[in-house]
Amino acid sequence: MKKVLAVLLALVMVLSFAACGGKGGDTTTAAGDTTAADTTAEGATTAEDTTAAEGASEADTTAAEAKEGAVKVIDIDLTKEEYAFGVDKDQPELLEKVNAFVDKIMKDGTFDKICNNYFGDGKPVLVESAEEDSSKDQLVVATNAAFEPFEYKVGNKYAGIDMEIAALLAKELGKELVIKHMEFDSVCLSVGQHKCDIAMAGLTVKPDRKEHVNFSKSYYQASQRIIVKSDDKTFDECKDAQAVIAKIKSFDSSVKIGFQNGTTGAMFVKNEKDYAANGFSVEGVGYKNGSLAVQDLINGNINYVVIDSAPASCIVDTINEVA
Repeated sequence: MKKVLAVLLALVMVLSFAACGGKGGDTTTAAGDTTAADTTAEGATTAEDTTAAEGASEADTTAAEAKEGAVKVIDIDLTKEEYAFGVDKDQPELLEKVNAFVDKIMKDGTFDKICNNYFGDGKPVLVESAEEDSSKDQLVVATNAAFEPFEYKVGNKYAGIDMEIAALLAKELGKELVIKHMEFDSVCLSVGQHKCDIAMAGLTVKPDRKEHVNFSKSYYQASQRIIVKSDDKTFDECKDAQAVIAKIKSFDSSVKIGFQNGTTGAMFVKNEKDYAANGFSVEGVGYKNGSLAVQDLINGNINYVVIDSAPASCIVDTINEVA
């Protein structure tokens, strides 16, 4: 009954605020004045007052829970990784120029300025792609534009840390920029097949990827993090990566963890390569991108999602804004 009263009270409050034409309305008088309707005698509180107070308390709690959003990121780094760009093995001169460019933007503050566009108070710079034309001097970049804040689409243009770097790199080289959006699994492969000059897609340096590309100098330190529903307290007591991993090890195959196909998160969950020692028994579920995985988490089809830390924060923030 109290929950019903709480909901009714919350609805009344919302309608009252709307009628006042302001978010807060004039609440000082209502909260601060005591009238005959509030008490039957000086210092005495009626049952109605108690019920209303309890209802208001429950309404406040409900509102506070709503503000938490649908999902949250557990702020513990599960891995340590380095991002780099993957260059066509048949273009050693391009690799040399890319390395020099990475050094330059790291030293002159350009990279920090670009990062501020996504992690600070700056504004993302949208990047346009030209049509591929073999008769022109172009820099053809392979990416998966579903990995905010490193690469994503805004209309028919591109945004993200890697995309802004790509635009500046093309300008530095005196070339026209062409961006080719594809599945993440195809990014390094397309460069290895000489269909693109360079892969710029939030790429973690991995031995298997070195079979297809030559990696540039590292430009970003990354990690994997786990996303859970906001009311999930499973990892609340975990203090470090070992504790989170131990908790995941305790799960059986009925627990499903999502990830983006072809990423470090996939290898982490599936006990592959560098993460064979994890020994997880959970069922791994792959998706085209992290956003789809998190949406499936919200829908109750999987239990958790493991993805790179920066995209994890972007996805969670975006989803919680509309949750």
